[in-house]
Amino acid sequence: MTDPIRVTVWGENVHDQRDASVQKVYPDTMHETIAAALRSKLGQDVVVRTAWLQQPEHGLTEEVLAETDVLTWWGHAAHGDVDDAIVERVQKHVLSGMGLIALHSAHFSKIFIKLMGTTCSLDWRAENDRELIWTVAAGHPIAQGIPHPLVIEREEMYGELFDIPQPDELVFVSSFTGGEVFRSGCCYRRGQGRVFYFRPGDQEYPTYHQPEVQQIIANAAKWAAPTSPRQLPEVHHRKDIGWFERA
Repeated sequence: MTDPIRVTVWGENVHDQRDASVQKVYPDTMHETIAAALRSKLGQDVVVRTAWLQQPEHGLTEEVLAETDVLTWWGHAAHGDVDDAIVERVQKHVLSGMGLIALHSAHFSKIFIKLMGTTCSLDWRAENDRELIWTVAAGHPIAQGIPHPLVIEREEMYGELFDIPQPDELVFVSSFTGGEVFRSGCCYRRGQGRVFYFRPGDQEYPTYHQPEVQQIIANAAKWAAPTSPRQLPEVHHRKDIGWFERA
């Protein structure tokens, strides 16, 4: 029996506390809703904790990150309030092998921009669009059990151009009522870590209550979890020829 995946679900926790419309959709907060979904979908194969912006060190202490196999990140209204030192800490853990799942507006989070090295800008419209999520990587583990297309009846629109590096693997693309398309499920490898960006999840819509969306996040957690001991890549000065034969 393998050890359970240790997931930390990070939430900005601003809309959840401030906006009555969001509290109506997510009375237990968005991050607790995502955490409960992971527990439901993965059962004994996962141990989930939550952390949020307003905690000391945003809840992402060195100890917490060392005990996290996969970090999910949702942010929107307060990207600039995230301390740069915490971003550096999270980046170091990703490069060492911790998985990261960036959700919806986390495309503008400091950590995602830092890992991508681009602006991560895009087009958008908040008009109750219908989103169709099309699987473009049949057989990919993140797409297992997901209908083609997955229909989200009400969502915010994100459209191209999405200023990100070419994904290592593109799993999903979305189309919207207005005809726009968007690369909505993008896989990357950064250092030893795996990163997945997943588009849906505006705070005004019940997207994270939808079972298929929950399944994608659960699949992504399994995909992003490290498969070997975590270690930050570093320079090795190999002075001697044949060093590997004496190891």
